[in-house]
Amino acid sequence: MRVIIGNILAIFRKELQGYFASPLAYLVAGIFWILGGFFFVLILLGPEGVIQQAAARDQLGVPTPPEDVAYQFLFFFLSVMGQLAMFMLPILSMGLYAEERKRGTLELLATSPLTNWSVAVGKLLGVLTFFIFMMVPLIIYEVVAFNAANPAVLPYVPLLAHAGLILLAASILSLGMFISSLTESSILAAIFTFALILFLWVIDLIANSSQGFLGQALNHLSLLENYNNLVQGVLDTGSLILFASYIIFGVFMTAQSIEALRFGRQ
Repeated sequence: MRVIIGNILAIFRKELQGYFASPLAYLVAGIFWILGGFFFVLILLGPEGVIQQAAARDQLGVPTPPEDVAYQFLFFFLSVMGQLAMFMLPILSMGLYAEERKRGTLELLATSPLTNWSVAVGKLLGVLTFFIFMMVPLIIYEVVAFNAANPAVLPYVPLLAHAGLILLAASILSLGMFISSLTESSILAAIFTFALILFLWVIDLIANSSQGFLGQALNHLSLLENYNNLVQGVLDTGSLILFASYIIFGVFMTAQSIEALRFGRQ
């Protein structure tokens, strides 16, 4: 077990260092920060922002509890961040294996003493940590905004909401990692990952038009539906299980993909 953990940490450090040395990763982070900051200001202080809407309701004689304003902002902002992650994360995951396949180093990785699971988990942890690094400035903005809320926001709600965002990101990155292991083209990996995530994001629309068990099953597979549950502060074990299933499925399929490559080289 100690050897496996050591291998995972070695791959994790290598992958994370690669992101901090990649101009593309910084470009993605910069765009993410700019868009995230723009939507933060727009949702909080914009003409149609939550503060202006609360003031308008007060003028109409429909007072809004102060805590509702904070929770509305949290839900709207993290909903936008989830949609933004859907567009940005396939770019981060596209090179996890595709670049190594293109450079010919994937064969060396496949025939190394490292287990496929260790490599896949280490790579996933590396890219997920970089995404959390991308979220840090926006979380600081939120902390400043929530400190001004009166009454104070219950801590478990934003914690659960951000845990939901991290689980969503891990699911997208895990599935993207699997797709990246199938091709040596990073562009194709990004396109197919985005298409798959978009399908899983809007599958609830298909579920709403279906009846019976099929509709319920499709609705349960929706990333959007389960993400919204957590962002709203609802600790839904079904949503947690779904995200864990996507993460494990992506890692498992990636390991099998590399195992197939290893078998083909023997």
